[in-house]
Amino acid sequence: MTRTTFKLNKTRTVRISAVFVIVAALGVAVLSGGSVAEPQTPPAVARAALTVRTTTLHQENWSRSLSANGSIIPWQEAVISAQIQGLRIAEVMVGIGDHVKQGDVLVTLSNLARSSDVEGSSQAVQGRIVAPDSGIISFANAIVGSSSQPGVELFRLIRKGRLEWRADLTADELMLIRKGMKAEISIGEGRLIKGSVRAISPSVNMQTRYGSAYVSIPDSSGIIAGAFARGTFDISAGKRALNSLPQSAVLQRGSQTYVLVVDANNHVHEQKVSVGQRNGDRVEIKQGLKTNVPVVESGGAFLTEGDVVKVLAQ
Repeated sequence: MTRTTFKLNKTRTVRISAVFVIVAALGVAVLSGGSVAEPQTPPAVARAALTVRTTTLHQENWSRSLSANGSIIPWQEAVISAQIQGLRIAEVMVGIGDHVKQGDVLVTLSNLARSSDVEGSSQAVQGRIVAPDSGIISFANAIVGSSSQPGVELFRLIRKGRLEWRADLTADELMLIRKGMKAEISIGEGRLIKGSVRAISPSVNMQTRYGSAYVSIPDSSGIIAGAFARGTFDISAGKRALNSLPQSAVLQRGSQTYVLVVDANNHVHEQKVSVGQRNGDRVEIKQGLKTNVPVVESGGAFLTEGDVVKVLAQ
């Protein structure tokens, strides 16, 4: 009885010891990171800030142009006045806006004066003022019944009815202009007129620092002198190759111009660029961007440095 009990207790002791050994081994394994691994949290995936379409530099042949503002002015104006003092204006034949031909009577003058040949007799001395050239009357100051005074302006005449565009340009810009150079002028509601440079100022105004280039207008019909006009000069004498991007891809912050480059991981990065002339909705990129580098075509104003974007297939 005693031996049996001893054997049973010994067996239990061995089993309990074995359990303690197994538990201890598991504890060591957990502490050492061996056989029991902790669950791993998957890395967070960056969410795209915007879905965009990309574009790259496109080589094109453009004419180099220079833009300017200015006014429509008469080509030449003739000032018309009386040559004899004291004659009365008997009749005025024309008014502002009238077209006249050279030699047309503008005003008739009359006065009573004694003839020096026949004592006591009198005769009506009459005169007239005629147009010195063909053109359009742009100013009229002749009044029936008033006396003529030499040097007092009675009429102003736009010679030949010709108008031209006077473009206001800086000294640096004037040095790019040549006589005969082609220009395109925008007047009124979308009317485009082609002309050529007639004359160039040899100096600039010391106060404003602007000079003028005068562009002949072949057809002045329907154009008003004094009207504001914008225009461009073709200063390339042909076309030149350049790289361009859509206007929507070029961004401005203060004095800096930049584009948003998209890297291989779809992150955007600001890239400073130097721009040149514009042609419609495209802008010349002179420096700062290599060929075939993708940039955000539009919507860049909603993105910041390092944003992730989803790129649409081309």
